[in-house]
Amino acid sequence: GGGNFWRGASAAGRGMDRSTADHVGMLATVMNSLALMSGLEANGIETRVLTAIEMKEVAEPFILRRALRHLERGRVVIFGAGTGNPYFSTDSTAALRANEISADVIFKGTKVDGVYDSDPKHNPEAKRFDRLTYIDTLNRRLEVTDSTAVSLCMENKLPIVVLNLWDQTALRRLLLGEAVGTLVSND
Repeated sequence: GGGNFWRGASAAGRGMDRSTADHVGMLATVMNSLALMSGLEANGIETRVLTAIEMKEVAEPFILRRALRHLERGRVVIFGAGTGNPYFSTDSTAALRANEISADVIFKGTKVDGVYDSDPKHNPEAKRFDRLTYIDTLNRRLEVTDSTAVSLCMENKLPIVVLNLWDQTALRRLLLGEAVGTLVSND
């Protein structure tokens, strides 16, 4: 979100270049990561924040072996600051990190309850998909996530579930085995 805000300001003639705007966005993800960690730990869940930009006073640097070790010890690991490089989205980073840690699935929380053939806010006839293949997602240019993230997941057979993050029951229902949102996979 932070990078998008500043890119919009830059487009309006306020003069911030894309690379700087992306770094501002990465810092925003660290702030969100720390807030999430605080909430989880207040509920007794041991959590670590690892960042792609070194800021050792507030988070650990991202080192894959360190992340895996925390996961082996049952800790929640939150990845902040994207890849540490401009021009990569948080979706691409999620796909990269999920593949690095051998995750079983990516849960992509959005403002809608799945993937649609058009914007349901502007088209009341928009059709929601229960399932999509990676290729269909790319060919139809559906706004599931960016094409880099979809391609990385497709290459590594990592499913993506798109669900409404604002529905307070969606994630719980999904984890209990209910069909929620849209599944993007090979079949």
